[in-house]
Amino acid sequence: MSATPTNLPPRYLRTPEAARFLGLSGRTLEKHRTYGTGPAYRKLGGRVVYSVEDLQAWANRGAKTSTSDPGAGTVLPAKRHDDIPRGANRR
Repeated sequence: MSATPTNLPPRYLRTPEAARFLGLSGRTLEKHRTYGTGPAYRKLGGRVVYSVEDLQAWANRGAKTSTSDPGAGTVLPAKRHDDIPRGANRR
């Protein structure tokens, strides 16, 4: 029998933990949530949680191999963008 269970449910992190995972401040992650530029999140009761998988997918959108890579798929800064409808969470 394995010491590590293989069928674990998804791991959810609260905002401070998720921010540390991404190397951001909690406030920056809150701004991303407000402007719809951040990772997907869930509301469980009154709590905001992020799945580790969604955090990793959002961070991977910013992956580049050189400075000349096109901007498509870039992680946007935590500010309002005219091309994003308010409240829309982009993936």
